[in-house]
Amino acid sequence: MYQRNTELERRRQARLKRRKTIRITVISIVCLLIVFYSCYQYTDIIFGLSEELESTSRSGEWAMFRRDLNRTGSTGPSGIVPQGTLKWAFPTDAAIHSSPTVVDGTVYVGSRDHKLYAIDAVTGEKKWEYKTGSWVDSSPIVVDGVVYFGSNDSRLYALDADTGVKLWDFKAKYAIMSSPAIANGTVYFGADDYTIYAVDAATGTELWHFKTESYIRSSPAVAYGIVYVGSSDGSCYAINAISGRLRLRFATYASVHSSPVVSNGVVYCGNSRGFIYAIDAGANNWPLEHKLKVFWNILYVYGVAPKPPTPSGFLWFAWLRDRVSSSPALVDDVLYLGSGNRLVSLDTKTQMERWGFESAGIVYSSPAVEGKAIYFGSEDGRLYALDIDTGDKLWDMLTGDKITSSPVVADGVVYIGSHDGKLYAIE
Repeated sequence: MYQRNTELERRRQARLKRRKTIRITVISIVCLLIVFYSCYQYTDIIFGLSEELESTSRSGEWAMFRRDLNRTGSTGPSGIVPQGTLKWAFPTDAAIHSSPTVVDGTVYVGSRDHKLYAIDAVTGEKKWEYKTGSWVDSSPIVVDGVVYFGSNDSRLYALDADTGVKLWDFKAKYAIMSSPAIANGTVYFGADDYTIYAVDAATGTELWHFKTESYIRSSPAVAYGIVYVGSSDGSCYAINAISGRLRLRFATYASVHSSPVVSNGVVYCGNSRGFIYAIDAGANNWPLEHKLKVFWNILYVYGVAPKPPTPSGFLWFAWLRDRVSSSPALVDDVLYLGSGNRLVSLDTKTQMERWGFESAGIVYSSPAVEGKAIYFGSEDGRLYALDIDTGDKLWDMLTGDKITSSPVVADGVVYIGSHDGKLYAIE
């Protein structure tokens, strides 16, 4: 009897030991999975950053909307100052909303006649045209002899820059009005299907995609190995450029149609309520930040929780009194951008407005800056040139309809499209 009891006790102890071992193993696996998920979702341990990856243009390239990370819309100093004299005007068959790109003596621009055009920058003569299935509102980029642009037919196109022959196209679900950016052989762009895409520049093969909660008209910028882009869901996003993993979703609480500027570790992003935000370019959201913040704010209002921390990445904001209607340009720590019917100069060090110039229409056109002058269009149909320091008007030129296209400056000539269907070259 004693031996039987001893054997039963031994078996009981063995079962308890096995159960304990199983519990410890399960708990350990769960903990490891939690650690792995946290590292994957909220750090760069699993997928590191390629910090040298950026979309700024080299000589003879136009790799992103407005050409560089400061969105200056200029190929660089030429020593020639445009005086407002018409050089030539190239007619298309419909309004031009797309912004031109100038590379190696050729101007590339889209039109609502469904075409992308290549035009000789000196003579204004057409070199070639390519017809898509809908409006071409997206602005083209040119890298390594290839033109990339989106169309409202939901396709991103890659054409030979010299001949206009199609190399490939990539189909999204809805219109592509966002202008692409390219970095190290990958093209990044947004679409009206709420998605940010990364595709191989050589083949058009999708590498990854990231879903937001609304359509994307903002054009991405790539810096420090991160894709920065705004969405109409009221957020600015920072996404790992290699993996497509979300790093930061910064809530602006209103649509972001303009394109972000990136400089010296800071991202500048404006929204439709007139706020411009400065965001830490390297920031990450803390775990479940947006979900927990809602409850934290409620508890704070009822006095049972401390004040919530500032949003991840927040540095400062400024209110411009009217919607941010264009993408900003940054020069010497000063932002220049459209806000309602004004072009505004905002000092990023003081967050104070330096000057504001009023036009007679909404300023959707993003300014171009070269030397001591700044150029932009307005829905009043005029191209304006202002003194960059004072905001005083240097000259203006009237087109035949409203302007939503953004000007570029190359070799002392300003190029801009108008809803009258013409691309203008002004010297």
